[in-house]
Amino acid sequence: SAIFGNMAISKSTNTYNRQNWEDSEFPILCQTCLGDNPYIRMIKDKYSEECKICERPFTTFRWCPGKGMRYKKTEVCQTCAQLKNVCQTCLFDLQYGLPVQVRDKLSKINDNLPKSDVNKEFYRENIEKQLQVTGRTEPAGAVGKAQPPSDLLMKLSRTSPYYKRNRPHICSFWVKGECRRGEECPFRHEMPTDPTDPLASQNLRDRYYGVNDPVADKIFKQVDSLPELDIPDDRSVTTLYIGGLEDVVTEQDLRDHFYQFGEIRSVHVVQKQNCAFVTFSQREAAEAAAEGSYGKLIIKGKKLKVMWGKPQGAIPTPSLGSTTELTPVPGLPPAALPPPPLDPQADVFGIRRQSKGDSEDKDDKSRDIPSSSSSDPSEASQSVAPPPPFMFPPAPLFPPPHMMGMPPPPGMFPPQGGAPPMNRAPPTGVHYPSQDPQRMGAKAPKIPN
Repeated sequence: SAIFGNMAISKSTNTYNRQNWEDSEFPILCQTCLGDNPYIRMIKDKYSEECKICERPFTTFRWCPGKGMRYKKTEVCQTCAQLKNVCQTCLFDLQYGLPVQVRDKLSKINDNLPKSDVNKEFYRENIEKQLQVTGRTEPAGAVGKAQPPSDLLMKLSRTSPYYKRNRPHICSFWVKGECRRGEECPFRHEMPTDPTDPLASQNLRDRYYGVNDPVADKIFKQVDSLPELDIPDDRSVTTLYIGGLEDVVTEQDLRDHFYQFGEIRSVHVVQKQNCAFVTFSQREAAEAAAEGSYGKLIIKGKKLKVMWGKPQGAIPTPSLGSTTELTPVPGLPPAALPPPPLDPQADVFGIRRQSKGDSEDKDDKSRDIPSSSSSDPSEASQSVAPPPPFMFPPAPLFPPPHMMGMPPPPGMFPPQGGAPPMNRAPPTGVHYPSQDPQRMGAKAPKIPN
């Protein structure tokens, strides 16, 4: 009877019962593990390894997510992955991108999975029957019956892939100074983290069951330091700033989401800045939209940033009298000196206009000016007004002809006897340097003196 008992036990185990082995055509992966390359070549190997959870042989897949990344492979079977709704490789939640411990605690999921061999096999068979009914398109177990996500879970969720997780491992030979591959080494040439860091030691079983996960502990510590949305005191502000827009999010998408909070006055989308401004007709509707969308607004798979708009009077404008010190840029000339204050009674040349009354006052003050023999010469120098600035005429671009070694043209200079008469006839010809007969190529006749 002992022999038949051992045979019955051996046939019920996953090792010898090939009917329980799992075969699949494509793995269940998250976007991070799948990589950014749309063309991936995977290596499929039937029943090559045992599942890290149920210890059942299953079909594994191996692939490279992209250039400069390490090769990845599936670690658990598809039944265990669907039981927790996690990726077969990283064991993070497929919907929120968070560890199982964080998701279960915020969603209040109490999933006590069996851990003994017999109970795990019985529980797995029941789950597989349930998945066959649903078509393996929805999560099974307690995760499939979970309540709607909380606001905090939506704030912590990761909507964009984190490809840094696919980096190669650290080269141990480079750490010891013995790596001779150089740039051809497929591993990272970086120093490892502190061995005492909790993130340095992670266990797949703990992550799957949601206990003692160092990544989850780090996220819980960041929850206390999450920023809160400050409501402006100005009641006239009814505009919300929506950031992180891309070409896939349109104005109609924003209207479809925010119309549930109240009447929308306008929606202005700025494509160059990838942002939008949603203005409500009432302040209560804007407050409800800010509270219901802050940190958890996801449209077409894009997590958007929600903030209150600033009133026009609160926008700072630069002024000349501002005392803000800016960092000087090297290589630039110094700043120009400010112009002197303008005198409203001066003309365009800076000369002060003098009226008749000012001239009489000046004559009266000139009589009171002390002479040079005064005992205090400083008072006399201070009382005398400085002369107006002298304006020099602009210099000519070319010197006159007589300064270039040529005779001046007739009529240019008046005779020494006096000024030329006003009725004098103009000269017969116009003198140009090219008309000089002494110059080569001149054709004009010589002008008489």
